[in-house]
Amino acid sequence: MIKSLDPRVNRASIELENPIEPLKEMDQWETFEVFHQKKRGDQHMHVGIVHAPNADMALLFAKEQYGRRGLSVNIWVVKTRDVFTTDYDDSDIFETVPEKQYREAGGYKVMDKINKYKKSVKA
Repeated sequence: MIKSLDPRVNRASIELENPIEPLKEMDQWETFEVFHQKKRGDQHMHVGIVHAPNADMALLFAKEQYGRRGLSVNIWVVKTRDVFTTDYDDSDIFETVPEKQYREAGGYKVMDKINKYKKSVKA
């Protein structure tokens, strides 16, 4: 069993029974998108990318790279390959109806009832 001298690794309880295999010449680590939360209740914001051999190490790298510079209470890492996007050619899916009259209250026929109620209250 390999014992790490780094207290962050020990605190994260990463299994060192199965150490990371050494990299071959052409192997590359995966990329992980990093999101952090400045304070509880805020939304997570994308802050960058880290390269790591697995998710546990990605969390440690993200904490070191993005958590030490500013206030952070939570960090997420997501494999870049698991993030799905739309193509710019499909931008028409975001087009909406230019007229939004259905949102306006003018279409409702209640003014007569409101005026009748006001008159009854005054009397």
